Amino acid sequence: MKQKIKRTIRVSKYVIYKETLVDYKEHFWSFLGAFFGIGIIAFIQSHYLLEQENVFLIGSFGASSVLIYGAIQSPLAQPRNLIGGHVISAIAGVTVYQIVPDILWLSAPLAVSFSIVLMQYTKTLHPPGGATALIAVTSSGKIPELGYWYVLSPVLSGCLILFLVALFFNNITPNRSYPAHNRFIRLLKKKREHKMKK
Repeated sequence: MKQKIKRTIRVSKYVIYKETLVDYKEHFWSFLGAFFGIGIIAFIQSHYLLEQENVFLIGSFGASSVLIYGAIQSPLAQPRNLIGGHVISAIAGVTVYQIVPDILWLSAPLAVSFSIVLMQYTKTLHPPGGATALIAVTSSGKIPELGYWYVLSPVLSGCLILFLVALFFNNITPNRSYPAHNRFIRLLKKKREHKMKK
């Protein structure tokens, strides 16, 4: 019994120690990835869109950035989830808005609920997708006017920008690899090994 208690304490100390370690390099690359990912979208919005069309940067991209730059090994942060989750949720949100446009107490929960079920069904669960669906039914101004164009821009185009930036910053050092467990990573590793041999 004493041995079991000592072992439990030892394991607990190790877990707490590991969870409280600060990896400055990891945080640096997370910061840079998020800065450039969101920065590019914000730059396009502020320099290339008219003021009345400023809907390229949506709030759910901030939550996606936390996953794809800060928790890159999470299954919820993988490209299929990032892109598929947002696109499916946007379609769900716009569809609900088309059917029930003026009843917020019904359209908001329907949009989020449908987006969750559709993401689960398609194995593209990405928590910020729920926000993307909610934005489609709760926003005023330009987003409701976009209709299904909302799915292509800002949603799909913004996701692709975030994804491309994630590919660059999450694979720039040997300690980080994104997407996790993917042919793309194996290809990158082969190229690195080939360069090292030369």
